[in-house]
Amino acid sequence: MNVGRLHVATLMKKMGIEAIYRRLNTLQTSTRPQIFPYLLRKLAVTWPNQVWAMNLTYIPMARGFVYLCAVVDWFSRRVLSWRLSITM
Repeated sequence: MNVGRLHVATLMKKMGIEAIYRRLNTLQTSTRPQIFPYLLRKLAVTWPNQVWAMNLTYIPMARGFVYLCAVVDWFSRRVLSWRLSITM
């Protein structure tokens, strides 16, 4: 029995199923994780642009990941900048 790839893809789409892909190993573990000191523990954030935070989020899509990077001001809680990318 011969079945084409396009036919299988069409049937899978009709049934609403997707293939399971092996996920990328995004976390590299070493023998002992390095612990960094929290430098802002006793700092009172009292004005804008005093402290910025950055977040990198992996968003799973049908064919891999999309990466969202955002920079946020801690005082005003505003997003100062963001970028969306398909490559790290």
